[in-house]
Amino acid sequence: MSVISDVPTPDVLPEPETRRRPRGLGIALAVIGGAQLMIVLDGTIVNIALPHIQTDLGFSNASLSWVVNAYALALGSLLLLGGRLGDLLGRRRMFIIGVLLFAGASLVGGLAVNEAMLIASRIAQGAGAAIASPAALALITTTFPAGKERNRAMGVYAAMSGVGAAVGLILGGALTEYDWRWTFFINVPIGLLVATLAPRVLIESERSEGSFDFIGAITGTAGLVGIVYGLTHAADPAGGWDSPVTLTSLALGVVLLVTFVLYERRNPHALLPIRIVADRTRGLSLFVMLLVGAGMFAMFYFLGLYIQQVLGYGPLQAGFAFLPFSAAMVAGAGIASTLASRIDPRWISGPGALIASIGMFGFSQLTVDSTYAAHLLPWIVVLAFGLGLTFVPLTLTAVAGVRAEDSGASSAALNTAQQIGGAIGLAALTTVFTHGFADRMTALAGPIQGQAQSGAITADQAHAAMAQAQLVAQTDGSTRGFLVGAAMILVGSLVIFFGLNVKHEELASREAVSGPHLG
Repeated sequence: MSVISDVPTPDVLPEPETRRRPRGLGIALAVIGGAQLMIVLDGTIVNIALPHIQTDLGFSNASLSWVVNAYALALGSLLLLGGRLGDLLGRRRMFIIGVLLFAGASLVGGLAVNEAMLIASRIAQGAGAAIASPAALALITTTFPAGKERNRAMGVYAAMSGVGAAVGLILGGALTEYDWRWTFFINVPIGLLVATLAPRVLIESERSEGSFDFIGAITGTAGLVGIVYGLTHAADPAGGWDSPVTLTSLALGVVLLVTFVLYERRNPHALLPIRIVADRTRGLSLFVMLLVGAGMFAMFYFLGLYIQQVLGYGPLQAGFAFLPFSAAMVAGAGIASTLASRIDPRWISGPGALIASIGMFGFSQLTVDSTYAAHLLPWIVVLAFGLGLTFVPLTLTAVAGVRAEDSGASSAALNTAQQIGGAIGLAALTTVFTHGFADRMTALAGPIQGQAQSGAITADQAHAAMAQAQLVAQTDGSTRGFLVGAAMILVGSLVIFFGLNVKHEELASREAVSGPHLG
C-alpha cells in the first residue's frame, strides 16, 4: 500500500472537538437547561425552609440571614471570575466542575448538623453556581448551530431563568413538608446526571489567552464579605453598631473594595473593567439594580418567615402564596418589553420602581391580625408588577453599547449587582429587623413577667402570652425592614427619574452596535 493511500483524505479527517457537530441537541439542551434551573431555583427554594432550618439547627434571628446571604455573596462576587475561568480553561470543563461542586455542596448542606456546616455548604453552592452559570450560557453558542436551534436553546435558557424562582418556591414548599434537608438533597442526583451527560453532548470551547485576576477576585470578595459581616454583626445582640468587630469589619470591607477598584483600573486583564461602570448610563443602571435587588431579597426573606410563623401557613401553602408574584412580574415585564422601543427607559423603569416602592410600603402596614387575601396579595401584585416594569429597561441600559470584549463582563456585572445588592440589603435590613424585634419584645415581655410573678396569670397563660408577644415583635421588626426596603427602592426610582436620561432612540443605536446580550 502506498504512503499516500495511508494518509486520510480531507473528507475523512477527524474534526477538532471544538468544531464537530454535536450529537443529541435535545439532550444537550436538557443538560444546560436543567443545570440553569437547578442554580436559579436554589436562590428561592431555601427561603421556604428557613423557619424549619432555624428550629433544627438553632440559628438566631441575626444569623439566619446567612443561609441566604452566604449563597448570594459567593455567587455574586465570583461570577466574574467564573466566567474568566471558563474562557481560559474551557467552558465545558468548568461547567462540569461547577455543577459537581454545586451537587457536592448540596449533599453537605442536607447533612448539616450545625450553623457553620450549613453556611459553609451555601458558600460552596454559590461558588459552584458562579462557575457553572456563565459557562452554561456560553456553551449554547459552541454547542448549538446558529439559527433556529440556537434561538430555541436561548429561549429555553431564558425560560429556566424566569421560572426558576417560582418553581423554587413551590418545590421548596413541597420538599419542606417532608423534610427541609431535601431542598438540598434534590440537587445531588440532578447534578450528577448533568455532569455525566455533559461530556457526551456538549462541545468544548476554544481556550482564550490571558491570565487570572486572583488579586481582584480576592480583594473584591473579601471586601463584600467584610461589609456584609459587619452589618450582620451589628444585628447581633452581643454586637451592635459600636462594637469593635462591627466597625473593624465595615472599615476593612471598605478598604478592600477601594483596593479592588484601584487595582482593576490598572490591570489589563481586570475581572471588572472600570470603563464598564464608568459609563454614566450603565453605572446608574447597575446602582439601581443593586438597590432594587436589596428590596426584593428582603421581601422574599421576611415575607416567607411572616407567612409561615405569623399567619401559620404550611411550607407548601407558603410556596403557592408567592405564585402571584411571578405572574405579576411577567405581566409587568411584558408591558415594559413592548414599550421599550417607543418610550425612554426612565419613563418605564422610573414609574416601575415607584410602584414597587409603594408595594413594599404596603407590607410595612402588616399586623399579626392581617390576612393573606386582604393585606398581602394586593401588595405582592403591586410590588411584582412594578419590578417587572423596572428590570427590563434597566437590563437594556446596563448592557447596551459595550465593547465586544466587555460583553461577558457587562452581563456578569448586571447579575452581580442584583446578587450583591440583595446580600448587602438583606444584611442591613436584618439589622433593622433584629433591633426592632428586640425593642418590641422588651416592651411586651416586662408586663407579662410582672403579671406572672404577681400571680395575676398562670404559668400557661404567661407562656401563651409570651408566644403571642414574639409574633407581635417579629411582625414589628419585619414591618420596619419593609419600610427601609421601600425607601431603598424609592431612592432607586428617584435616581432613574433624575439621572437616567438616555433616549430610547439612542439606546436602540447602542444595541445595534453591541448586539443583544443574555446573562
